[in-house]
Amino acid sequence: MAERILVVDDEQIIRESLGFVLKKEGYQVEEAPNGKEALAKQEARPFDVVISDIEMPEMRGMELLEHITKRTPQTFVIMITAFASIETAIAALRKGAYDYVLKPIDFDDILHRLRKLLDHRALSLENSLLRQEINRTFDFDQIIGQSQSMKNVFQIIKTVAESDGTVLITGKSGTGKELVARALHYNSKRKLKRFVAINCGAIVETLFESELFGHKKGSFTGATTDKEGLFKVADGGSVFLDEVSEIPLHLQVKLLRAIEQKEVIPVGYTDPITIDVRIIAATNRDLRLEVENGKFREDLFYRLNVVEIDLPSLAGRKEDIPLLCQHFLEAFRKHMGRPIHGFSNEAMSAMMQYQWKGEVRELENVIERAVIFCDKEFIGLEHLPDYFRQMTSQHSSLLAGGHQMLRDAVKAFERTYIEQVLAQHERNKEATAQALGVSLSSLYRKMEELEIPTR
Repeated sequence: MAERILVVDDEQIIRESLGFVLKKEGYQVEEAPNGKEALAKQEARPFDVVISDIEMPEMRGMELLEHITKRTPQTFVIMITAFASIETAIAALRKGAYDYVLKPIDFDDILHRLRKLLDHRALSLENSLLRQEINRTFDFDQIIGQSQSMKNVFQIIKTVAESDGTVLITGKSGTGKELVARALHYNSKRKLKRFVAINCGAIVETLFESELFGHKKGSFTGATTDKEGLFKVADGGSVFLDEVSEIPLHLQVKLLRAIEQKEVIPVGYTDPITIDVRIIAATNRDLRLEVENGKFREDLFYRLNVVEIDLPSLAGRKEDIPLLCQHFLEAFRKHMGRPIHGFSNEAMSAMMQYQWKGEVRELENVIERAVIFCDKEFIGLEHLPDYFRQMTSQHSSLLAGGHQMLRDAVKAFERTYIEQVLAQHERNKEATAQALGVSLSSLYRKMEELEIPTR
């Protein structure tokens, strides 16, 4: 749709000639002989651009500008002025005008300025929409939960989001720590700046300092160009240090300096660079225990732990499981275009009984898989992984009662449970043994006893 432009000038020849040129370029144009009539037209239906003279009867251009910038700020204003009134035009820029043109009007010049303005306006609106979408994506409503433990988490997030205080997010892997970190950022005064997520466990130790703080060309083998560190990239925004316990001990003092002094020294430089970032850290380990064991600096721990947000596991908020299931179903069925309306009672019951070792991340993966395989209106037990059916069958057998010796019932339960944990760890025996809290040799003996295939 063509942009709508209002031309305001008390000189008819200027209004009509400028209107004629603009219409030839494809714009929708209306005219007004004074500011009062222009304001009435603008309030009835706002224009994309208003081109207005400064000196006019009934209402001067400056007064019209003030009304427009206050009431309809998405309308851009270009002021027309005589050369003698150029100081007034500069004052108009300070009051919110986008640009000004001098009389006599050069039509080619004003068309060029108008095209630049409209490109800028389109980009500005696009950025505004993107920001709104980001805010919706990382709004508190996207962190699902109605349990009391999650309500407590929401309250802490809302309280600290606007501050610049350092936050430490704790909880098991898969509980949604990065989602909370993003919610903190996108609901703070830093939301228009960068959110930089750093997985501290995925960075090679020898490159850690360079990745975080940057380096100078030639400072080490492979440093072929200067590089900005991620802290500088996030300047003005937030840095999310995931798995912060994995930061090498000898570099923790440099992170402490970055937080306390708000400056970093890139590798190969001697002078520090000032930074302005908010630090949000996360860990699935007990940092207090890490401090006691000498694996984490005590002073850094206290600097990071200004505010702690501890995310509960699904085992502690089972009432949130149906909400999470429905949330992920909505997302995946929309993405895949699948006409699935919900879950069968058997499927939901199985997911309520299941021990979610992988927390919310595992639940999300199970729902995604179910949406892929579901060929009905409701996700049933048959659409869930095999271990859900085995678990449900065993549970029903135990509830039936009286038909099994206690020894046989325990044996059947052990088999089902070990199969379940094996499936969660993609049949990796070492990881399974660790999760079960037994030695690898004990796991193999138990698998042979229960006739579970070891390959």
